[in-house]
Order: sequence, then structure tokens, then C-alpha cells
Amino acid sequence: MALAGRLALVAGCSPRSWAGRANPEAETPRMTLLLDTDIGSDIDDAVALAYLLANPRANLLGITTVTGEAQKRAALAEYLVGLVPQNVPVLAGYEAPQHIASRQPVAQQAVKLNPAVLRALPTTHDPEQAIDFMANTIYAHPNEVTLLAVGPFTNVARLLAREPGISRLLKEIVIMGGKYSDYPTPWGPTEWNAIVDPHATHQLFTLAECPVRAFGLDITWQLSMTPDRVRAQFKQHPLLETVLAWSEVWFEERDLLHFHDPLAALCLFEADLCTYAQGTVSVDLSSPARAGITHFSPASQRPNTMSTKPSVSIATGVNSDLFFERFFQGFQIESRRQSS
Repeated sequence: MALAGRLALVAGCSPRSWAGRANPEAETPRMTLLLDTDIGSDIDDAVALAYLLANPRANLLGITTVTGEAQKRAALAEYLVGLVPQNVPVLAGYEAPQHIASRQPVAQQAVKLNPAVLRALPTTHDPEQAIDFMANTIYAHPNEVTLLAVGPFTNVARLLAREPGISRLLKEIVIMGGKYSDYPTPWGPTEWNAIVDPHATHQLFTLAECPVRAFGLDITWQLSMTPDRVRAQFKQHPLLETVLAWSEVWFEERDLLHFHDPLAALCLFEADLCTYAQGTVSVDLSSPARAGITHFSPASQRPNTMSTKPSVSIATGVNSDLFFERFFQGFQIESRRQSS
């Protein structure tokens, strides 16, 4: 169906949004969001969701989950949503990447959920329902929604491929994914979200017709905390206390929490935490060993190139001290509001 016809068909049929809280202190308008996440593996997804749920400026219309055990991931997201007075639909999306074997089949943090919750989960689900939800939400809120994608991009690629032109109705796509410089990280030029479904990563950058802002591993790697610091800092808010309990699964095998996804979430509202460069991103699909590696070409290096595609804005630097100050300040403000 043509974009204009689909838009007319769903006009006025917006999904239920959460129960908003009074926020007389806010001076900026609320930001309308969809979150696509692989919550349940790296603990940073849960940290980012906790931040969004605590932020009165975030109008979170819904959450979709991606990669293995997507329903368990949805149950984790639903548990966090249930800790606050908000109504946020959560739908399980695609589990398998497009053309390669799954590299993330398990949602490890689901062991922290009540066993009765896990037993009650259906054994199958239709991932297209998550794509339907994303599409209908965007059509119902044209030019208002920012899509925040902080997991592998299987759901996002399916949305863009199934609904040609829909990204023109998005305000922005913001991602945590890729690596755009030679800043040293343990995995060379690769980044997990980009390589888990490399063909989806390629489709994201090829099909998007709206502004795209990317926070790569080279930048997010610079934001980390030790387990002891996490345990000390995360006791100030119920959302963070829950994430702290889940983080013990993460720290069984790792000695740092990196704030990958929280940086992307925070920069929706605090863009000045980072510096940026404009250009284009290509995704290597030349061989299995290189599939999903991202390459950034600055706009300044192609002054004579004419393109109708929107350029990509990548983060090139971050103020780490200011990031942590503002991240935890948000939870302190929310705690004071709840107690008043």
C-alpha cells in the first residue's frame, strides 16, 4: 500500500501511551520514542530503559525486543515498566538474523525473573506483530517519533524493507551500533550490534531516509564503571536497584559495565554530551569474517558528491564526567519528585 494511503488508514489509531506524570519543572517538550532493544544480554540495555522510564521528558510509546529468546527479553522489559506508573506496550520481535546463524540465542538475565513468569510465556510468537506495532505507531504519529535502536538491527531492517518510505515519517533514527574510528577496543573494527545481523545493519544505512545518529563502540567504550561503583551508585532508585540485581549475572564473567546504550538514550535529551561529524556509513559484507564492519566517510572528504540520502551523524567524542553527572542526576530528580 502506498505511504499516503497507509497513513490515512491508521490516522487517529495511535497505540496506548503510558500514563504521563506531572512535570512542572520541565522546560523542554517531551520526546516521543520507540525503543528496540536486546535487553537481557549486556546489562546496559536495562540501564538505558531505566533511564527512559525515569525521565519525565521521555514519551515512550512502546518497546520491541530482538534476538534470541525475544519473549524473555520482553518479559524483562515489562518487569521494569511495571515498576513505574506507565503504560508501555512491549512486543517480542525477530530472534534470528537474516542470513547467518544466531550469535545471541539466550537472554541470560531472564534467570532473575520469577519462574512462574517464565513458565507462563507462550512457546511461540509472531515477530511480525512487533513490526506491525512499530509501523502503526509511526503512521499514527507522523514526523514525531524517534526510533531508538540499541540492539542488533533485525527488527528495524524488517520495518524499513516492509514499509517503503516509512522512515520519512520518523523524526530520527538513533542507534548504538558500529565502530567509526580506530579507537582501541578488544574486538578490533567490529561491534556486536552491527555484526550479529550484518545484513540488517547494511539495510539500516541503505534504506533509512531520515536523519540517523550513531553512537559507536569507539565512543561508548569510554564510559564504564566497576562492579563496586555500580553497586554503590545504583541503590538510589528502585529502577536502578532492579537493574543492579540483574547486573550480577553480567558481572559473573565481566569486570566492567560499559554505558553503551545509556549514552544513546541520554543524548536524545542531552546532545551536547558528544561531538559529532556528518558523513555516510557503509557496511562490509565482503566475507564472513568482516561482515558487519562499519566504515564512515566524512562529508568533508566528498565535497563534490551529490546524494539524496540524508547524511549520518556519528558521535566523535564524549564528555564522560558530564555524562555520569547528568545520568545519575536524572534519577535523583525523579526520586525527589516521587517523595514530594
